[in-house]
Amino acid sequence: MIGARLRTLRRWRGMTQAELAGLSGLSPSFLSMVEHGKRMLDRRSDIAALAGALRVSETDLAGVPHLSADPVQSDPHMAIPPLRAALQINRLNGPVIERARPLPDLVREIGTRIDPLRARSDYSAVGKILPDVLDELYAHVASPAGELGRRQALASLVEVCAAANELASVMGYTDLAHLAAVRAEEAAVLLEDPVQQGKAAVLSLFAYPQEHTWDRRLRAAERAAGALEPHARDPLAYQVLGMLTLHAAMAAAVIQRPHVISHWLGEAARLAGRIPDDPAGNWQYFSATNVGIWRLAIGVERGESGGAVLEIARSVSEEKIGVRSRKAMHLADIGRGLARDPKTRAEAVRVLRRAEETAPQLIRNSTPVRETVAYLLNRATAAAVGRELRGMAARMGVPH
Repeated sequence: MIGARLRTLRRWRGMTQAELAGLSGLSPSFLSMVEHGKRMLDRRSDIAALAGALRVSETDLAGVPHLSADPVQSDPHMAIPPLRAALQINRLNGPVIERARPLPDLVREIGTRIDPLRARSDYSAVGKILPDVLDELYAHVASPAGELGRRQALASLVEVCAAANELASVMGYTDLAHLAAVRAEEAAVLLEDPVQQGKAAVLSLFAYPQEHTWDRRLRAAERAAGALEPHARDPLAYQVLGMLTLHAAMAAAVIQRPHVISHWLGEAARLAGRIPDDPAGNWQYFSATNVGIWRLAIGVERGESGGAVLEIARSVSEEKIGVRSRKAMHLADIGRGLARDPKTRAEAVRVLRRAEETAPQLIRNSTPVRETVAYLLNRATAAAVGRELRGMAARMGVPH
């Protein structure tokens, strides 16, 4: 699927494969195999290089949000219009509503409903709750019950914007994810709290514009980490700072700077050592286990495949992950790496099915997983494997 878009964009630019190869630093044979579905184009570095050479966004190349006939895949997208309206229309000094539920009720709503639903990757349910909670928090910020109430409303707004950022990112609406990060930053600035500002910086990195900007993303992550580091004196600050270091490591992997990767992964491991290894209880699930998950994701980004991916995966205990969304993406990364090696493609299908069973809304909306399924379907020969793949392809809207 991404190969077909690559061919269309290359021809639109009037380039031959050899010309595009020269501009992107990739080989003509690799581009030919991608265009014919014989090689995967799933590494962020390759996508960024081709998008830069074609002068298009990474989203143009990797694909826009899609809707299939499967309601599990498509229903979460119904939350996007009201969520977009809530983020666009509300302002800190100009909410769209004047009356709201008591602030303690909204805080409880975040902790007992939104956060557990996010952990289960039930984005349909999250999307039904977020717009009203956003409206009501903005009302409390504009007319607070004292300074303590104002600060609690602003901090809660940062957390709800984090949920909106995640939903929009997973569904492929990068612009909306970026708007959620901007709204979180506005609230964090009013709080004058370095940790809250660090949270907003993490959200902005999740939603960084999908153009040829991985070097800028690295600088942004390093700058945010440097700003927070002097104030990191408690577990929450370590968790936020840890997420910034992981983003820096991934950006360094995309632009192929091994020493920078090692530095930031080392910093992440050091910070994780200061807090309990409890992904489910930590902000954005940062923990020693989560560092292992990112280490594998970075390995896959750097081109690891087959047995090497399995070796890295052995360092992560699935039982400790404890959060469906993180477990599903971890399995998806393993599956993507296994799919690159002909010897482990059957295992890749089994791992990707486990990922889908763990968090179906998340995985069926994952562009890298859809591309991997399309690639495996194109390469499948065994009938049993073909049946599994055809089922996944149908649920993800992949032609089969």
